Amino acid sequence: MLRQVNAVRYVTPLRSGGSVPAVVEADDLGTYVVKFTGSAQGRKALVAEVIVGELARALGLRFPELVLVDFDPAIADGEPHQEVRELHSASAGINLGMDYLPGAKDFTPEIARHLTVDPLEAGRIVWLDALTVNVDRTVHSSNLMVWPTFGTAPPRLWLIDHGAALVFHHRWDTSDPAKAYDFRHHALGHSAPDTRAADAELAPKVTEELLREITAEVPDAWLLDEPGFATAEQAREAYVGYLHARVRASASWLPSDFPTREEIAAEDARRAARTQQGRPDWLKRVPDLHGKPTAEQDWSVHLG
Repeated sequence: MLRQVNAVRYVTPLRSGGSVPAVVEADDLGTYVVKFTGSAQGRKALVAEVIVGELARALGLRFPELVLVDFDPAIADGEPHQEVRELHSASAGINLGMDYLPGAKDFTPEIARHLTVDPLEAGRIVWLDALTVNVDRTVHSSNLMVWPTFGTAPPRLWLIDHGAALVFHHRWDTSDPAKAYDFRHHALGHSAPDTRAADAELAPKVTEELLREITAEVPDAWLLDEPGFATAEQAREAYVGYLHARVRASASWLPSDFPTREEIAAEDARRAARTQQGRPDWLKRVPDLHGKPTAEQDWSVHLG
């Protein structure tokens, strides 16, 4: 089961994402990025974080430890922004914390050009994302970190942020476990991901027993938001059944056709040109104030 810790010091909010997580220190002397139950994304995002994150760990992928964080809004009463204070007030009690990786950097296209990713490792990550229908690991938002980035230790890819995965749990009655998924713009598509080797290696490991162990780590209260299920156990069984059916149907959804960097760049240029068409001249000269952070910025600036 996930460890439970108590938040003892509120460090800072992270404002780049809609969920507005926060960096906190806990009574186990650890520092965590906390995602709150009262955020706009709701508890389903936390359910996805636990299931996909723990599945990644069980399959041998690098993913920061998750903990349950008992959060008292009083420790953040110095927060100056009212909307953030309201979020904290709505999130008193158990929330989800991810171990903070100090100094980690975003896996940006700039970094990707200088870091060689093994095709099998890339294939494993793409396979996990395809299995869990993760829509948020693209060339534009990788949700991958490079850590460590100092000393002589080789940089490694770490997975973060899976709140946008498991999209099927937003429409249980219409989701087909065998449905193919469009991963042409996956963040690792240019790394020649060997998804067939990953499927042969990982699919046999995703058993009903493993899925039940993982879903058991989700707090009951977070599963009671699921419509159509009378109990948390019924919701857990629905996740187990769907994911197990999907892994058995991997031949139907296994992604294998990825564009090159050049093709991605050309498509981005075409998209930018379409966006510019029809704009008045004065608006075309307005700089992009919402561009992606540089590779040198710390990961904590844009979690969420």
